[in-house]
Amino acid sequence: MELIEYIKTLGNVGVALSGGVDSSYLAYVVKQSDIPCKAYTVKSQFVPQFELDDAKKIAEFIGIPLEIIDIDVLEHKDVTSNPSDRCYYCKHYVFTTISEQAKRDGFTVLCDGTNASDEVEDRPGMRAIAELSVKSPLRECGLTKSMIRKLAQQADLFTWNKPSYACLATRFQSGQRITGTDLEHIEKGEGYLFSLGLSDFRVRLVGNTAKIQVPENQITIITNNRIEILTYFKSMFDEVVLDLEVRS
Repeated sequence: MELIEYIKTLGNVGVALSGGVDSSYLAYVVKQSDIPCKAYTVKSQFVPQFELDDAKKIAEFIGIPLEIIDIDVLEHKDVTSNPSDRCYYCKHYVFTTISEQAKRDGFTVLCDGTNASDEVEDRPGMRAIAELSVKSPLRECGLTKSMIRKLAQQADLFTWNKPSYACLATRFQSGQRITGTDLEHIEKGEGYLFSLGLSDFRVRLVGNTAKIQVPENQITIITNNRIEILTYFKSMFDEVVLDLEVRS
């Protein structure tokens, strides 16, 4: 079934909008389907400001109503203790909160941007979404990541070539406690690297060591700015290392 036809069968739709290419394109098609709809974006310690800004910008461009929902993910010990299935607990809290608000607004169906390229079996967060009966139209209609990027480009969505981005909690090794201070440091560190022209990278936290992971073709940016990066990062981290097993 075509995506827009599938969406029309849902009657009315709340869209979990992260600001990435998948949920942005989903929100665009939902709006084009001419059914009652609204987008919801979560503001939490795991979401950097640029993601919120992108969600607001794309919602305005699409013309879909948007509500920002504040969620304190750090009040949940099964999230901050950071077990291997942390994402399950986090997604459960987040999507329960969005679903409840959507229902109060009269939207009986909540959709997310999971696509046909996502390995659902290997992602604990997807289990939580399934338990909460959140629908994934992109996946149901067989749209892969590359297909979505092409369609988003055709729709003139600025997110079409935006690199995939995982929440800040993924920067912590499993079992390491997640704190607000560490999250702030990681966001500041990644923001600084963005300002140097880097893209599609991560700053991982191991103890209080910042491990920078970048694509191979961007290593020279790190080495050319080594002193400046060290100066900035050492105000927050004990050690700063470059991961030679580069991001592919």
